[in-house]
Amino acid sequence: MKWITRENAAVDRIACPWLIRRFIDPDAEFLFVPPERVTEIAAREGATPFDVEGVELGHVDGRCSFESIVLKYSLDGDAALARVAAIIHGADVTADADRTPESRGLKAIASGFRLLHGRDDHKKLALETPLYDALYAWAAAQPAPGRETRPEASHA
Repeated sequence: MKWITRENAAVDRIACPWLIRRFIDPDAEFLFVPPERVTEIAAREGATPFDVEGVELGHVDGRCSFESIVLKYSLDGDAALARVAAIIHGADVTADADRTPESRGLKAIASGFRLLHGRDDHKKLALETPLYDALYAWAAAQPAPGRETRPEASHA
């Protein structure tokens, strides 16, 4: 399946392809195009648009695009993914930057990848995929809300 979004990706537009490949379609193909060409190319290529104004898989009802995809594909039962979604939301939505302690750090890292690799969105996606894998692994290892970590299971 093909997916399409705006070029010059940062947090949400890199996290969404990670989410799609890990949980929805491992063979997904991503097109990063100029914003004014998304609709035209999506129609021509039969691609699903995300993180574009006015689409279902965009910023809707206070959600970032990552959260909209989690909801659309019924992935919200995964507690680790919900934790990652909250981090990404805070990193992507400036007004909610303090939603989680990790959000500002993720924003800084994603901004650094953008500074290093500019508009080479496929390179950023390839390089940042292990970062999101690690973030998900970390989130999965966190205790459920309200549960304490046993001292012997704690790692610094």
